[in-house]
Amino acid sequence: MTAADSPGLPVEVLPAEGVRVLDCPGGPALLRGATHVVDAAGETHPVTRPVVAVCRCESSGRLPWCDGTHKLLGAPSRP
Repeated sequence: MTAADSPGLPVEVLPAEGVRVLDCPGGPALLRGATHVVDAAGETHPVTRPVVAVCRCESSGRLPWCDGTHKLLGAPSRP
């Protein structure tokens, strides 16, 4: 999976095969089955949980992970 597949998601999710993505409207994307997330800057972030929430509002203090900041913004996150 790449950013071209779904705007607002990380550049790359490893392994791409078998990763399931659940869109939370107005919130993060939930990733199940990923082992690493590569952000737009090319930095690799290991995934240590079965499901992780990836920020789509780009305002999280823990990018690429969601920290709930989208709830304070009052505007929906990017699609």
